[in-house]
Amino acid sequence: MAVKTITIDLEAYEALARCKRKGDSFSRVIKEHFGRRRTGRDLAVMLKTLRLADDTLAGAEKLVRERRRDRARAPKL
Repeated sequence: MAVKTITIDLEAYEALARCKRKGDSFSRVIKEHFGRRRTGRDLAVMLKTLRLADDTLAGAEKLVRERRRDRARAPKL
C-alpha cells in the first residue's frame, strides 16, 4: 500500500484525534468522514435489506397521522 506524508496544523490534528477511536488509524478517520459520497443508488440497495419491527412501523404511522392532523405541533419524542 502506498503512503503519503501530509502536514496539518495542530488544530486540524486535534480535530482528527477527537474523532479517532481506540485502534483506529488516522487514515480510517479521514476515510470515514471524507470518503466516497453516498448516493441514492446506495440507499436503494440498503433499503432492500432493511427490516423494521412491526412496533417501529406502527409508531411511524401514528406519528405521520398526528402530523397530518396538526402540522404546527411538534412531535412528542
